[in-house]
Amino acid sequence: MAAKKAPANKVEVAPQQKVVVKTPTKTQPAKPSWEIKDRTYILNSNKSPLTFTIPSKHTSKHALLYFDKDSREQKEIRYATNQPSPFVKEQQGEATLGHIIFKDGALFVPKEKQNLQKILSLYHPLKNRLYNELDQVEIAEDELDILELQIDALNAARGMDIDHAEAILRVELGSKVSKMSSKELKRDLLLFAKMSPGLFLDLANDENVQLRNFAIQATEAGIIRLSDDQRYFTWASNGRKLMEVPFDENPYSAFAYFLKTDEGVEIYKSIDKKIN
Repeated sequence: MAAKKAPANKVEVAPQQKVVVKTPTKTQPAKPSWEIKDRTYILNSNKSPLTFTIPSKHTSKHALLYFDKDSREQKEIRYATNQPSPFVKEQQGEATLGHIIFKDGALFVPKEKQNLQKILSLYHPLKNRLYNELDQVEIAEDELDILELQIDALNAARGMDIDHAEAILRVELGSKVSKMSSKELKRDLLLFAKMSPGLFLDLANDENVQLRNFAIQATEAGIIRLSDDQRYFTWASNGRKLMEVPFDENPYSAFAYFLKTDEGVEIYKSIDKKIN
């Protein structure tokens, strides 16, 4: 008789959990919501005419159309004061047409006139070409930048020595600074820094400004002379030519650059002794 085989040992396996792989869904960026608020629009040009009218409805002369990317169709625009929608196709019943008029270069539209606001802010083809919406946030940011620039300029002006102050003011005031007292120079320097902070800081950081002022002082003191045609500088004492001014350059700016050359350094030392 054949021997019986021993039964195989059963191995118990723990039940496996089914792994579910989640496919990430693409989230669409949220469209900026339309804010209900008063809005102001201004003409782009510096001119502020008493009244200026822009087209308020579509005509053969003035196309007022908006391409809707969602529906893929051109929509005719019309400002109707008694209709909630700016699109002719969505307006119902009799339409009371209105005019879009800028007065003194500006147009204020209260929050109650949503149809007109949307025409001007979203759909009118002349936006950013003929007029812009006044953004109070951007205005505040610009004003903040200007205030910070003024603070930097005023701090720089306050700690500036008289010679440097004179050099900067001479760019704006010319030879008048030679007759000003130190207090007058400081006052006008602070006013200049406040009124034109960007220009002031550019001049304050321009190493050639003081050399240019040095050249002007030397000319006023009769140490050097600029020819009548402003083409060359000479020693006033003997008429010996010092340098020729390159074509189409400011003579004193050119002389300032010249003073930084090897030959110019020696001339600078000679002039400085005579001025002081």
